[in-house]
Amino acid sequence: MLGFFSLAAGCFILFLRPYDFFFNQKAVFQDQGEIFEMWRKPEVELYTKVYLFNITNAEAYMAGTEDIIKVKEVGPYVYREALEHKIVNFNENGTLSAIPFHPLTWVEELSEGNKEDDMLFLPNIALLSIANVVSTKDFMTRFGLNNLITVTNSQPLARMTAREFMMGYQSPLMTLGNTFLPGWIYFDKLGLIDRMYDFNGDFETVFTGETDVTISGLIDTYRGSTDLPQWEGKHCSNVQYASDGTKFKSGVGKNESILFYRKSLCRAAPLIPVEEGVRSGIRGYKYIFPEHMLDNGKYLEDNKCFCRKGRCLPDGLIDVTDCYYGFPIALSYPHFYQGDQVLFSKVQGLHPIKEQHETRFWIQPESGLPLDVSSKFQINMALGDITNINNAERFANMYLPMLWFDIRMYTLPPSLEQRFKLYLNVLPIVEQVAMYLLFVTGACLIFLTVYILTFKVMFKSLDKNNFPNDPWSEKPNGIYAPCEAPLDEKILKLNHKINGIYDTIIRDEMKNNRNSNDLDKYMAVNQSDSDEDCKYLEVVDDGSEFDDVKPQPSKVKDLSEKKGSVHLAD
Repeated sequence: MLGFFSLAAGCFILFLRPYDFFFNQKAVFQDQGEIFEMWRKPEVELYTKVYLFNITNAEAYMAGTEDIIKVKEVGPYVYREALEHKIVNFNENGTLSAIPFHPLTWVEELSEGNKEDDMLFLPNIALLSIANVVSTKDFMTRFGLNNLITVTNSQPLARMTAREFMMGYQSPLMTLGNTFLPGWIYFDKLGLIDRMYDFNGDFETVFTGETDVTISGLIDTYRGSTDLPQWEGKHCSNVQYASDGTKFKSGVGKNESILFYRKSLCRAAPLIPVEEGVRSGIRGYKYIFPEHMLDNGKYLEDNKCFCRKGRCLPDGLIDVTDCYYGFPIALSYPHFYQGDQVLFSKVQGLHPIKEQHETRFWIQPESGLPLDVSSKFQINMALGDITNINNAERFANMYLPMLWFDIRMYTLPPSLEQRFKLYLNVLPIVEQVAMYLLFVTGACLIFLTVYILTFKVMFKSLDKNNFPNDPWSEKPNGIYAPCEAPLDEKILKLNHKINGIYDTIIRDEMKNNRNSNDLDKYMAVNQSDSDEDCKYLEVVDDGSEFDDVKPQPSKVKDLSEKKGSVHLAD
């Protein structure tokens, strides 16, 4: 019975997979659930590392003595990102509504000696942005802006601190911008990182995994739609089933691609697996962006929908103007890595290196847990023909790099690492070992039971009651002294015949021997069961009968020499 129970338990594990049920229950988002709480407010340490491009020949370039802008990378300037999803409510359709928050905190100890108050020569985003927008307007609008630039003496390159450039600086042009473009902007300070992390008014719905546990944590809609409004065509606009980097799709195959969405990217970007390895003691896949991901139709026809208003940027740039308040912003990989050579035509000092500038994600495939993240992009200005705007003429039709950033998660925190090692490394092995042990134990118990029952039936007839003539059963303990063991009928008959032959030989010899002194040699021996007699008596039974055996004198001599031992020959 125990054997069948063990086999049944093994089959239960084999077919129902209790570990999968246990893990899936944890993966479903529900209030106070373990995985849900990790997604709502991740314990991981997430950093944004910013590298600025300081223009080393700003005065010479603006004076017209040099035709190439020379830049030098400065950084990192490191901020910690405290990601949080504030939950509005759980919906009945298997989603939840949330508002994303990404507040930043300056981390000086990780900034490698760089300070927020470092003075640098950097692009005047306000001037160049307004110049790019107004350059296509009517003459009167351009005339008003040119007068304003002259009065304020605004220059396209300005000396400012690193913090001002990243987190916002005040400019008269920003204050007066709405005079020329009403409703264009609602803020009076402009900073690239500050605008990149502006989530004001954003909301999203996220799958809970109730209907499909593999998509828990993935985006259903962003700002009420599965598509981003700035793109035409599903290939470019879709954000449904994308991850914001907190939790990716679970149960993915080795060759399956996934989607990553970040507001600063202005699109959902595909990630493809290229390698398998171990991070934080947990097995994972390495994902990167596919080749020509930032193409605008030159290599991939489907990517033509990333051309804004019919204007396609060179390969390696994506126009994100509509995501940055109408500023002429374009994204690329750092140092124009994998970009078209035209991007380097007016800028010197960029050195693209794959190991330093390639984005990578290490993700645990069963759970969708990110193990190691390094998302790298560069923010550039893609300026059009602004030759009709004062002080901006030399920046016309230029792709000007401003900064690049690396959203970095180095490793899982120890508490999270130990917990997922248990869930992902230990428990699956325990389940497999338990299943095989139950199968082996059940099979052994069943075999042993069958073996015992089979031999019990086979030897039931061999009970000692079926052997009434068994001579060995006469002794209670089955042990006999020497010569005490009972003889069977054949041996008893043989013994009588030997005694008869022996007596006959002795009598004949006594008659023929006249020397009376020899009579002492032939004394009758009474056979007994004593130890002494048994010591000299050896009987060899060859199976022949003794009725016709005649005494032979030659044998007598042998018998006398053997001191009572008798040998019978044919």
